[in-house]
Amino acid sequence: MNVNILAVGKIKEKYIKEGMSEFTKRLSAHCNTRIIEVADESAPENLSQKDEESIKVREGEKLLRHLKDGYTVALDIRGKKFTSESFAAKLKDIMLEGNSTVNFVIGGSLGLSEEVLNRADLRLSFSDMTFPHQLMRLILLEQVYRAFRIINNFPYHK
Repeated sequence: MNVNILAVGKIKEKYIKEGMSEFTKRLSAHCNTRIIEVADESAPENLSQKDEESIKVREGEKLLRHLKDGYTVALDIRGKKFTSESFAAKLKDIMLEGNSTVNFVIGGSLGLSEEVLNRADLRLSFSDMTFPHQLMRLILLEQVYRAFRIINNFPYHK
């Protein structure tokens, strides 16, 4: 199984990098994990709606270049919410349907373009709250790891 995380921007915070490294290492027993970063666009404060959309489109084009095959999950605050157990069941179903690759897509500070959202097989929301997109990578990695632990009936902290 291949798990790709496509994300806008680079991680700057050391603690997030260390956490991501830890969960990527843990995931290596269950899947091949790749993190693909695309450059973010400059997004100064007080942008017009039109400028925000233009930035999301440009970032989306960069993300779409990396979406060649597999099942695509776009992280979207308006997406479907899962418990950890139901997320694990969904991931298992995706694999049983013959998908060898799952692509998780995380937008930049403005979110994802409609083109990326429309390309997704599933829109996933972790919460009604807003999280920094850099931190979301770490949260996602932990939940994917937790899902594999649940799928394989291994104990994991509750």
